[in-house]
Amino acid sequence: MATPTKKTKKPCYYCLHNIVEVDYKDAVTLKRFMSSYMKIAQRKRSGLCSLHQRKATRAIKQARIAGIVPFVLK
Repeated sequence: MATPTKKTKKPCYYCLHNIVEVDYKDAVTLKRFMSSYMKIAQRKRSGLCSLHQRKATRAIKQARIAGIVPFVLK
């Protein structure tokens, strides 16, 4: 019988790299926290802390309105 393995929690990307603000113009970093269908990833998948998850969500929505990140893929 296999022993259960304990999963380690991913550290928050922004806390790990000491990034203070989540910039809506940084599309490459924001796409990291989106699924392949351009949906915003949940906290378990993105690995962000709750503070940065909220900031990233607002930044993604703002980038969508500005036309930097698409709403959906065709």
